[in-house]
Amino acid sequence: MANLDLGIIGNCNISALVDGKGSIVWSCFPRLDGDAVFNSLLNDADRSGGDGEFSLQLVDQVHSQQEYLPNSAILRTVLSDRHGGLVEIIDFTPRFALYERIYRPPMIVRRIQPLQGRPRIRVRLRPRFGNGGVVPQITRGSNHVRYVSADQTLRLTTSAPISYVIEERSFVLDRPFDMILGSDESLQAGIEATARDLYERTVEHWRSWVRSLSIPFEWQDAVIRAAITLKICNFEETGAIVAALTTSIPEAPDTQRNWDYRFCWLRDAYFVIHALNRLGVTRMMEDYLRFIGDIVEGASEDGLRPVYGITRDSSIDETVAEHLKGYRGLGPVRLGNQAHLQVQNDVYGSIVLASTHAFFDRRLTHPGDATLFEQLERLGQRAIAVFDQPDAGPWELRTSAHAHTFSAVMCWAACDRLAKIASHIGSRDRATFWRREADRLHAAICDRAWNAELGTFVSTFDGADMDATLLLLHEVDFLDAADPRFAATVDAVAAALRTGDFLYRYVAEDDFGRPKTAFVICVFWYIDALAAIGRKAEARALFEQVLDKRNPLGLLSEDIDPRTGELWGNFPQTYSMVGLINCATRLSRHWEEAF
Repeated sequence: MANLDLGIIGNCNISALVDGKGSIVWSCFPRLDGDAVFNSLLNDADRSGGDGEFSLQLVDQVHSQQEYLPNSAILRTVLSDRHGGLVEIIDFTPRFALYERIYRPPMIVRRIQPLQGRPRIRVRLRPRFGNGGVVPQITRGSNHVRYVSADQTLRLTTSAPISYVIEERSFVLDRPFDMILGSDESLQAGIEATARDLYERTVEHWRSWVRSLSIPFEWQDAVIRAAITLKICNFEETGAIVAALTTSIPEAPDTQRNWDYRFCWLRDAYFVIHALNRLGVTRMMEDYLRFIGDIVEGASEDGLRPVYGITRDSSIDETVAEHLKGYRGLGPVRLGNQAHLQVQNDVYGSIVLASTHAFFDRRLTHPGDATLFEQLERLGQRAIAVFDQPDAGPWELRTSAHAHTFSAVMCWAACDRLAKIASHIGSRDRATFWRREADRLHAAICDRAWNAELGTFVSTFDGADMDATLLLLHEVDFLDAADPRFAATVDAVAAALRTGDFLYRYVAEDDFGRPKTAFVICVFWYIDALAAIGRKAEARALFEQVLDKRNPLGLLSEDIDPRTGELWGNFPQTYSMVGLINCATRLSRHWEEAF
């Protein structure tokens, strides 16, 4: 049965999910949001059919183990059979500097070699185009196979016996072979030499990238894996950051909460670059600032959308892929996301918060200027106009709208940061204006979002319910950590939402009933809040417990069953990996304290 004990490989153009047996069960070509040509994760409830899968099956297999090569996005899987045979699979997507730019082709490389005995292996390569609905035509050459549809062609070039690959016939693995799957292009050198060169350059690229990180003293391996994962979720060509690499892995069984996350949410992306900035990843931040700069430049008077395609496409209407059964048969499988039509008023704060880096971070090669400030001021004016208006909120309610506290606070944050930017660039009159507006919004939010009877901030104006975004009131500087209202709110959120080691995002009934699983990022927000109010020992203990719930390769999805620890929701979830990084950097001892 399918599960989320998966590894990911990627190069900031394409990615692939690999299960514990070395099968590629999800991958989109020719980019992160493209055609899901490998889709068995969502189309094979009992994992017996093999369509939409790229597997290397060891005959009489009894065991497998998996790990990443240190400080890289290269995955190593070792399969063992009952006769003592061992096979090693090295999976990666090439990524390295070439001709003064990053080479990141839509290509998967698999290097297979026997380690022990005379193992027998079967290659099952069954791409399905049209998101699983189209069986390709197959043509062959002396060392390659072409998989052809009307819209796309993939070519496998390999040193394995081509006939055995096409016929899915097992053969004795008595020597290494390589498999290079990608665009319909001939190699310019031998197969083995090409695969070896791509491997060596990719290893060095990732290890060099990791060496540039400013990591905390404690939990280094966890932080490095989270940082690499976030980088893989970056569509580097435009700077967009997807929320996850998959679509329609349910938040919980039998809930219909199946969404496509292969798009860029302005809210999520801000938190991603903020976390990576703490690690010194400035290039990715600059790329994202360029992405949102183009969004701001082209914004209409109707305002910003909460989510965009990775090329800023705003036409990502939701459809259902009827021919895909869904994860464990739990459909529907949705393509596109209707949230792009929602009103989510926190987007103005998300844009301004992210753009603030351009004015204050001296490492950036393209600092903010008067033109950018003027563009941001237009967003600030929108924030003033809508801060107290009903919207779908951060949790994207589909059939109801309220004046959400988080949305209002993010609108305040837009005004607050604009005041700081104006002061920094020497515009006193604008600094005065934006500070006055920020103070006005702050007072209004405190008046309507603070429930005096309950003694806590609440999730909506004049409401009584709790939601986990209230834990961010200090993170975005709305409240000082020493403010007793913040500590009271932290305790109230935990009392209402915590189950075991995790927190629900809210417990009120929504469009699909009551949530059944906890939202992983919420526990990281809680841990951060505990540390901020001085309960650091408690925060550290909880953080260690949460780290134990990662999958065997150190990855997290969107949701978790707090009772069983089973991961649910789209995978890997950038929000979750961001939370891990933030908590580790906040809680870790300093290097000087460690010796």
